Amino acid sequence: MKITIENTSVITQLVVNGIDVPARVWQGETDSGVPVQVFITRIAPEIPKTDPRNEEFARELQETAAPRPTIAVIPLRMIL
Repeated sequence: MKITIENTSVITQLVVNGIDVPARVWQGETDSGVPVQVFITRIAPEIPKTDPRNEEFARELQETAAPRPTIAVIPLRMIL
């Protein structure tokens, strides 16, 4: 499966091994058009620190989309 996602301004807390971890909510859809929510706790480019694309990555990461109304809720079926 492939998904396309975009950053939102929503940050939520996930409990991972009993510890609260902040996660940014990203929204998007699968190739077949199914809407998805993605909870990302960490993201990093896979390029050397000296690569000038790191600055562009940091700028793009600051851009956020307006969250869909359904973004505020984590579906219970998704909680491990």
